[in-house]
Amino acid sequence: MSTSAERGVTLRQVGYADPVAQHLIERVQQEYVVRYGGRDEAVVDPAEFSPPRGLFLVAEVDGVPAGCGGWRAHRAGEGAAELKRMYVEPDFRRRGLSRVLLAELERTAAAAGHTRLVLNSGDRQPEALALYAREGYAPVPGYGVYADSPDAVFLGKDLVPDGTAVEDSWAS
Repeated sequence: MSTSAERGVTLRQVGYADPVAQHLIERVQQEYVVRYGGRDEAVVDPAEFSPPRGLFLVAEVDGVPAGCGGWRAHRAGEGAAELKRMYVEPDFRRRGLSRVLLAELERTAAAAGHTRLVLNSGDRQPEALALYAREGYAPVPGYGVYADSPDAVFLGKDLVPDGTAVEDSWAS
């Protein structure tokens, strides 16, 4: 699967344990260490990112790993999928790559039958929060290990079956 948001961009579906995916996941974990003082403590089972329960993508620009992200079926709500490990390498930021990656994750989650996408971010990630706001994500109730964390930000967006997203109408 290729995209045209940026010349030379390719999105590849890979397993969560794929070496390129693991390299990018470690990079996002190090970003959490810098911004929050520690790694993400949310439990992740790599099998959850395998179809049909989930999906993981690596974005490459001219063959160079540039970003990643995935979704997995979400336990807290029927029909929901959770966005995880969305990341773009610093050298590839501000080029629209995150929008391309997010759009494909939304499309594939909807195509797999999910009706909404939820995510957990943090208040020290203003770039990510701005992206999600631009793309129509709105506050949703907290969940998981960070449900009561004052630094956590929980967002969601309804998806429609054809793979396009709609303005959030289910957040409370």
